[in-house]
Amino acid sequence: MITVTRLDHTRFAVNPDLVERIQESPDTTLHMIDGHVYVISESMDAVIDLIVAYRARVLSAAQAMTGASADGRAEV
Repeated sequence: MITVTRLDHTRFAVNPDLVERIQESPDTTLHMIDGHVYVISESMDAVIDLIVAYRARVLSAAQAMTGASADGRAEV
């Protein structure tokens, strides 16, 4: 999950795998695959950075669980 902020300053978490598209004109909107639309205060670039960091954490955790090294080879 990534945490973003509504325009009224309330924070909420979104599953980034359910984001269909992000639009910035001028407010940033998250369009979800289920049709929900959220207007948030973060920029589009900031949301993309949050999603990249989330996916990196998921991959890192998966590698730690399997005992794989960063290059994908199993550690001995």
